[in-house]
Amino acid sequence: MSLYSPQALVAVLCWIPIVFYIFMRFPPQRAIIISFISAWLFLPILRYHLPGIPALTKMSATCYSILFATIIYDATRITSFKGSWLDLPMLIWCICPFVSSIANGLGPYDGFTAVVEQTMAWGVPYFLGRIYLNSLSGLRQLAVGIFMGGLIYIPFCLIEIRISPQLHHIVYGYHAREDFGQTIRSGGYRPTVFMEHGLMVGAWIMAASLIGVWLWRSKSIKQLWNFHIRWLVVALLVTMVLVKSMGALILLGVGIVILLIAVQLRNAFPLLLLILSILVHLFLAVNGNFIGDQMAISLSQGVPEERIASLKFRLDNEVILSAKAREKMIFGWGGWGRSRVYDEWGKDISVTDSLWIIVFGGNGLVGLVSLTATLLLPIIIFSQRYPARSWLDPKLAPAAAIAVLLTLYTIDCLLNAMPNPVYTLASGGIVGVSIKEPVVRSKKVFLSKF
Repeated sequence: MSLYSPQALVAVLCWIPIVFYIFMRFPPQRAIIISFISAWLFLPILRYHLPGIPALTKMSATCYSILFATIIYDATRITSFKGSWLDLPMLIWCICPFVSSIANGLGPYDGFTAVVEQTMAWGVPYFLGRIYLNSLSGLRQLAVGIFMGGLIYIPFCLIEIRISPQLHHIVYGYHAREDFGQTIRSGGYRPTVFMEHGLMVGAWIMAASLIGVWLWRSKSIKQLWNFHIRWLVVALLVTMVLVKSMGALILLGVGIVILLIAVQLRNAFPLLLLILSILVHLFLAVNGNFIGDQMAISLSQGVPEERIASLKFRLDNEVILSAKAREKMIFGWGGWGRSRVYDEWGKDISVTDSLWIIVFGGNGLVGLVSLTATLLLPIIIFSQRYPARSWLDPKLAPAAAIAVLLTLYTIDCLLNAMPNPVYTLASGGIVGVSIKEPVVRSKKVFLSKF
């Protein structure tokens, strides 16, 4: 199998001028949302290494082209940017690979390359979210875009549920993932469409479903494409079950419950409690105090045995990987697989499934704390600036749904390593909204300027 078929490379390269056309056709705010979501949903999975610059992927091509398009068509937006203390975690996260490389003797060139790659993957989407989605109206457009993206993916998911995951192979000439066995679940198929793994599809449908439920509940949108939103949400929820992603289904339930209880209690305590549980888990995991066996036992009732075995396998690997990471606690081991565990013959005996252990092993506590703060700190500030009693207001509801969604994404990062730049874009938007002072009118919280 050729990992990079000609049509896949052509599709990614052609995407660059298409992004410029999108910027000419739509307002910049909408153009960014269309570009990111379309690339994530439909471009091929590849990693094409070019001399002297970071690898070309569908999202790096999108980030490069959007950044250049912004410079050409909307440069004043960049020059007028004003930073905030909430931007520091992302800044540290982007530059910490350089320090990790120097600390491990890998040299400044390796460090610089790692910084560029990390900045394109995380910093650029965040920055674009900061300058374009820094208002409630901007986050509303993003929320609607995610919702529409989920709806558009429904027929593709249904096709692959019926015929098996073949669309990536049909269109681009190769399967995105060689391990086809992971697409088989419960006597059927788990769709991957144009993503690397079925879990990514499940997470995307979960995100669209959560946003759809809250847009419906808050009456932010009543109709879309001449369909009542009720039926569109039902279609997403049915698809959510059919894609056979139990973890995503659980996260969807947690997200809906948190939003409903927070509004009922008129405070964000349920969301903050969830964030606290994430931090406690990370604290225990970093210090080697895993509760993997207890977790597996507690889930043994009502959960398929193979799922319990899979979870226990992941947690057992994190035990040995975290022990290796603690040998270089502050800045980690850097790149080139140095954070992995090898036997006496040099064979890699570790499996890295979760993003947190990859970050902890590669960039140490500095990387892990900065990334966690990037994802969770803006949500905490948002929940204080915009009280939960207002989360059902049609103007605020989309932003509240995205804040909860980012928390669920952070939970997913505890188990999986599937970074999604759309969430990083959303994180930048949440920061932009959170640093603005809301005004109070008739006991409801609004931004003075939408």
